[in-house]
Amino acid sequence: MQLRRIILLTFLSYLTFNSIFSQEKTNPGTLVTDRPDQTESPTVVPKGYLQIETGAFYEDLGEDIVKEKATTFNTTLLRYGLLDNLELRVGWDFTEIKTERNGIEDANVASGLSPLLLGAKIGITEEKGLLPEIGFLGHLYLPFSASGDFKPETTGVDFRFSFAHTLSEKSSLSYNLGAAWGDDSPEAAYVYTFVYGYSITNNFGIYAELYGDLPEDSSANHLWDAGFTYLLSDSIQLDATVGSGITEGQNLLLSAGISIRLPN
Repeated sequence: MQLRRIILLTFLSYLTFNSIFSQEKTNPGTLVTDRPDQTESPTVVPKGYLQIETGAFYEDLGEDIVKEKATTFNTTLLRYGLLDNLELRVGWDFTEIKTERNGIEDANVASGLSPLLLGAKIGITEEKGLLPEIGFLGHLYLPFSASGDFKPETTGVDFRFSFAHTLSEKSSLSYNLGAAWGDDSPEAAYVYTFVYGYSITNNFGIYAELYGDLPEDSSANHLWDAGFTYLLSDSIQLDATVGSGITEGQNLLLSAGISIRLPN
């Protein structure tokens, strides 16, 4: 009799737990991504979900005499919700860079994997009135994981605080402030981004962004981009972007991608 009671209680406990867990897994809300813009969202991936954000982009860099045309074929970022306010992040890019001198393409082409990105995002606070939603992100870029053409001698590091304000039912303002160290230089570059987003429909949104960095001992870099996102469902999003530099450096940026949250 005691054994049957234990088995019954265990079975009921399992059903209760499974019901709660299933309810959590089927109500993650609408997808919130960290692409396609340069501004990272303060929102973390829901606990127990894996989010895949990938795409490709093309950059035309340099001046008339020497130009670089960089194509990144894979910009995959994996984000996993470990806790209610913590996600883990892994990213890896594959890039090909062609150099032109006076309109003539060099025979040598740099290509390969960039340093592996490992990081985390922490949700600090939800939005309350004038107080924005706030998050914190930090990443390491591991040199040993990169191909020879893109392998630095030292580990890269970056961090940023992320903020988001809801302006109305259809519009929002987000911004990041942080710093980065890398490219075998001890010089810090202070990073900023500002993006305005507007929802034309429940599925279709547009955005415009200003971003850049301010190195300690070099000239500042300022850039802009704009684009759109389209939700195929609450768990799948398409995006496209165009941009350019305000200061010298980037002549053109084109980007497109897809984000998927698993399980759907």
